Amino acid sequence: MSSQIREVRSSRRAIDVSLHSHIRGLGLDERGNPLPVADGFVGQVEARRSAAIVVELVRQGKMQGKGVLLVGPPGTGKTALAYAIARELGEDTPFVALHASEVYSLEAKKTEVLMRAVRKAMGIRIREVRKVYEGAVKELKIAYGRHPFNPYLKVPKEARVTLVTKDDSLTLTVGEEIVSQLLRLGIKRGDLIWIDAETGLVHKVGRVKGIEKARYYDVDVWEVSEELPKGPVKKEKEITRVLTFNDLDLAVASQRLSIIGFLGVELEREVDEEVRKAVNSQVKKLVDEGRAELVPGVLFIDDAHLLDLESFAFFSKVLESEFAPIIIMATNRGMTKIYGTDVESPHGIPLDILDRLLIIPVRPYTRDEIKEIVRIRAEEEEVELTPEALELLADLGVKYSLRYAIQLLRPASIVASKKGREEVRAEDVNEVSALFIDTKRSIEFIKEYEEKLLK
Repeated sequence: MSSQIREVRSSRRAIDVSLHSHIRGLGLDERGNPLPVADGFVGQVEARRSAAIVVELVRQGKMQGKGVLLVGPPGTGKTALAYAIARELGEDTPFVALHASEVYSLEAKKTEVLMRAVRKAMGIRIREVRKVYEGAVKELKIAYGRHPFNPYLKVPKEARVTLVTKDDSLTLTVGEEIVSQLLRLGIKRGDLIWIDAETGLVHKVGRVKGIEKARYYDVDVWEVSEELPKGPVKKEKEITRVLTFNDLDLAVASQRLSIIGFLGVELEREVDEEVRKAVNSQVKKLVDEGRAELVPGVLFIDDAHLLDLESFAFFSKVLESEFAPIIIMATNRGMTKIYGTDVESPHGIPLDILDRLLIIPVRPYTRDEIKEIVRIRAEEEEVELTPEALELLADLGVKYSLRYAIQLLRPASIVASKKGREEVRAEDVNEVSALFIDTKRSIEFIKEYEEKLLK
């Protein structure tokens, strides 16, 4: 008997993603055309239409040698657009956000920082059939023994665990390695688990009702099933895992350097190039054999004008490489100097790199679009707004910036709660707007107190 489970591991940066948690995709209709409001997106119809074509190019495998550049004023949704492209490609598509200033790290070379980001944004989907023991825990007995160095301390040595399904029951005797996993996962009666018969890895899936002596709660963090799973306890299961190239790099590197680490020598901060070549070779072999498939992720580089010539040369090489993610850069600059030089170029990016990029303009939002975005963010953050408060925030978004209007949501909610109200009124928005000034008023403040401020 065969069943399937999906395990996803991807090194996704949390930068800016929480601000765009309402984005579910590009908001396209059945024909692939963007809807005015859909999937958390508002407006930017032309930019989303361009992004939809980029997604199609990726799916057809025709983005090699190309990148994307998002150009527009601050607060126009460049990060949201990049994030939406990743979501449109699939839930398990890696998304890595890197600010250009992070390249100049003191802990590693520029090329190493960039290479790590590239490898984190490149995934591989591995499918394999493995023998497992799966069922609900009916009985769990753990045997303890004396600690080898402390006679007064007892440690778990082995355990007997009984797994049951609708059709089968099996009692397993497991060693201390598996026992430690059972304890760490907090496994108890009623839990639905599966154990890899080859590696001994334990996975908790949820809970099952109806197990004798098991305790159940009205609110549980795990999904509770009403029925036991069917079939035998010992079975074959198809497992799908998505790992990033960086995960594989670190795994291989740790194996090669385990002896050095054991001797107490500090491991290198950088991954050896030979390790990455070995990983690439193994990945290519798995793909050629049909045991795995590549999952190109999205590497989003914000404020790309802060990259220097060396970094741009690096990305030029990456775009031509066999294993490359979708590189999306964003900038809010016009004609400006390339970082570290006196050479002016559009968006601060060398012309030879610009020729490789599909440039997507992202235009400012209208008032109605700002209003709708604020409303969506308020729902996402569970902030209840009166119609007057929503209108006022839309006006502030037009007068100052969309980001400023959204930033006032949570402070206004706190002010309202202190007044004993759940809903935010216009008066609450006015109060926090006076407390927290925007960039324009900050400049006016600087001018007013210029003589007293330090330079």
